[in-house]
Amino acid sequence: MFEREITFDRVVRWLIVALVAVGLILLINRLSSVLLPFFIAWILAYMIYPFVVFLQEKCRLRYRVLSIAVALFVVLAVIVAGIFLVVPPIVEESIRMSNLTTVYFHDVLSSSDFLVKVQQALQNYANDESLMQLMQHSSVVDAAENILLQAWDFLSGTINFAIGLLGGLVVLLYLFFILMDYEKLSEGWLLLIPDGQRDFTGMVVQDVKNGMNAYFRGQSLIALLVGILFSIGFLIIDFPMAIGLGLFIGLLNMIPYLQLIGFIPTILLALVKATDTGQSFWLIMLCALAVFAVVQTIQDVYLTPRIMGRVMGLNPAVILLSLSVWGSLLGIIGLIIALPLTTLLISYYRRFVLKETDESAPDIPQKDKKAK
Repeated sequence: MFEREITFDRVVRWLIVALVAVGLILLINRLSSVLLPFFIAWILAYMIYPFVVFLQEKCRLRYRVLSIAVALFVVLAVIVAGIFLVVPPIVEESIRMSNLTTVYFHDVLSSSDFLVKVQQALQNYANDESLMQLMQHSSVVDAAENILLQAWDFLSGTINFAIGLLGGLVVLLYLFFILMDYEKLSEGWLLLIPDGQRDFTGMVVQDVKNGMNAYFRGQSLIALLVGILFSIGFLIIDFPMAIGLGLFIGLLNMIPYLQLIGFIPTILLALVKATDTGQSFWLIMLCALAVFAVVQTIQDVYLTPRIMGRVMGLNPAVILLSLSVWGSLLGIIGLIIALPLTTLLISYYRRFVLKETDESAPDIPQKDKKAK
């Protein structure tokens, strides 16, 4: 096999490229606090942009500014409506949970001699004359320190609130201007690529973007449905914090199989409910495990194959195999990129190795027509 000769000139170029890369990493790290609002705005724009295009093309909103304003208003309205629908039940369940926890710890501490030992220790210290003198001597200093600490907490809280508000306004401005010229910003970077590699690089990036778009749309829908199913199941068995716990497990499901972490709060809540109601802890846990089993079965047998199989163009058996293989190789990151990466590998294998046409490749949804 022919190997390229390593020359002094080539080594110098490699060193320059390495130094430039290190310099860029250090520069980004130095400017991370400044760049963070921009990246947050870019992620939000990436998520909102399809809705803006839909408003401009399907709803016949002629001006991009009007489409952006309507899209931001609708997103904000949905968030506020969701808060009003979800937060009150969670607050009520949290208050109930707090009462149950208080009763539980009170019963546990009352049944032991811990409180008696603490009381005896406080009485012994209270009878110590040196301690009383020290408390009298330091009372003025302690009072001054408390006043200064409270003043500092109030001042720092006000400053943090002002900084957070200013950061939110900066993100909103970034978001507006990014959405105004999203097409130019998202495609202009290709001009930085040499002409010889520009077409292939653009093709790969576009395929990755389409695959990730399809994956996150499908996975978000699955996570939402799983959260609703868990909430319904926990409500049926009268489990503490049913809605909050169900939505939390659904959110964890954005990464496949990460919902297993939900077992930890489930066990704690089952323990508290058993103490409050007098029911058997194992019976409560058995009902909770039944909810997990039913929802997981629905997800694996119906939701994931139907939704992910449709949006990614993969067979259900290939989906499960892909999650197992990439999850074993790369852990959580592997679970996130498993389906998009598998789709791309199959597509490129058919395109470049088997020399098949694009019609035979897996069906990855293409990007909508660009807004004018």
